[in-house]
Amino acid sequence: MSAVPLGGRMTFGVAEIRRVVPHRYPILLLDRVVELVPGERLTAVKAVSCTEACFQRLGDGAGDRDYAYPATLIVESWAQAGVLLATWEKPNPDVLVGMVGLAGAINNVSFGAPVYPGDLLEHRVRLVKVVGDTVILEGETVVGDRTVMRVGQFVETQRPVSALRPAEPAPVAG
Repeated sequence: MSAVPLGGRMTFGVAEIRRVVPHRYPILLLDRVVELVPGERLTAVKAVSCTEACFQRLGDGAGDRDYAYPATLIVESWAQAGVLLATWEKPNPDVLVGMVGLAGAINNVSFGAPVYPGDLLEHRVRLVKVVGDTVILEGETVVGDRTVMRVGQFVETQRPVSALRPAEPAPVAG
């Protein structure tokens, strides 16, 4: 299978990402997709900046090491790339209708070198298996030639939004 060209380009940005997944500010943590082979693999990037909300409370006395990007945000950004790959052929940017993507599990995650403002995260996601509406993904995040995170397994599934709504309360007899 070959990479998908979009509008003559082999990359696409935030507008196209938002047409596929429901993530929005302030939690959309992808800037660009640089490779996409539907049903097989995706590579997306996210630039880390010193203006990230996670650094907002650092005072004037903060040193460079205090600006290490949180591991939880690296995981979230990679997982968004995974959801993008998993839902590429069935986009649903509105979680109030249709299907909703749910993270089922993430296993065997390991971290390498820390990430700092100025670094460009390159998320590499590979589709391992599809079982019905559930996909199993794996991959890593690199900054240049450094691996900063590995994901052994990420499970994402799709469920109808109607199945996730709370049950209507039973009428009270009176």
